[in-house]
Formats: sequence, structure tokens, C-alpha cells
Amino acid sequence: MDGTHHAASELANEAGVAPSTASAHLSALVEGGLVTVDRHGRQRHFRLEGPAVARALETLGGLAAAPASISSLRESIARRQLATARTCYDHLAGRLGVAIADALVKRGALLSKDGVFTVSEARELLISRIGIDVDELRKARRALVLSCSDWTEGRPHVAGALGRALSALFLESGWIRRRGGTRAVALTESGAAWLREHLGVELR
Repeated sequence: MDGTHHAASELANEAGVAPSTASAHLSALVEGGLVTVDRHGRQRHFRLEGPAVARALETLGGLAAAPASISSLRESIARRQLATARTCYDHLAGRLGVAIADALVKRGALLSKDGVFTVSEARELLISRIGIDVDELRKARRALVLSCSDWTEGRPHVAGALGRALSALFLESGWIRRRGGTRAVALTESGAAWLREHLGVELR
């Protein structure tokens, strides 16, 4: 779900299963078109096929049974970090992602009806003030904006070309930083200040 390639051994270790089990599952996912594989000599690296698969997984996360009880401080911290701010393939999710979506709707940059986001030409100026070129996004071979159901918040965050652009902007500006070994991200002090000043979002 972090949008990058991973070795089968890494995925097996993270899932706590035998390498042979991971290999069998990965083969089925590749055959089903949900996962792609890149071969580098004898090494194989896997990633999700695309953002549509990530959105489906995020939605399934909200429908799945509650996770097992936390048994360590490390698990508690990791779960809290994921719920606070994370990437959902190539866009932002968790409390951070939902707060940004809510703020864009509140300020009229996005329209939301029945959990579906849209952008009108009259509202493109509001998005451009954030530092995103909507005209360039329209040239992308994907939907301008999509809503993605957030499995921890139970409400949508912004996906599509706009969601990817927002995530890239936050990373490049140093407003968030990646946490090693996870798709959780940390909001920096400058990021918290920018959210407060430009979107009226108070998030620690």
C-alpha cells in the first residue's frame, strides 16, 4: 500500500508467513491482475497493480473484522501512527488525509455529494493557490479527483490525480516525512503550521 516494490522475502517477513506461502499468494495475485512483478535477474519485486487496487483494499479494510488486540507498546505506536497519517498507495490517508479533504470541501475547493468528490472550473483557482496546477492534472491519464474510503476514519480522503499531487506536494515541501519500514508518515512542524494557516486544520 506504499506504492513501491518489495521483495517476496520482505513481504513474507512482514506478514509472518513462510516464504513458500508468500510466493504462492503472490503468484495468485499476479495471475489475478492485482499485483505486478518486476524481475531483476533472479530477484523478483512486487507492487500493487495501481491506485484502483489500493482503493479497493482501503475499502475492504473498513469492512474487515477489528484487528487483534494490541499486545505490545510497539504495536500500539505503529497502529496509532497509521491511523494518524499514512499513504494509501500514492495519496494521503488517515486523520491527515480526511482532515485535508474536509478542509477542501469546507473552503469550496471540492464539492462532495454522497461521498463523491468533484472539482468545477470555478473551484480550480482555490486549488491552484495551494500550489497545484489543475490544468496539468487534467492531462494525466487518470481521473482528476476520486474519493477513497478511509478504513480508520470511516470517511473519504482525496484520491485520483489531485490526491497524488497533494501527497507529492507535502513530501517535496517537507510538510510530512516517511517513517521507515511502514507507510505511515509523520507531520512535521512546518507541515502543521501550513495546515493551520492555509486550511484551518489543527492536527498534531
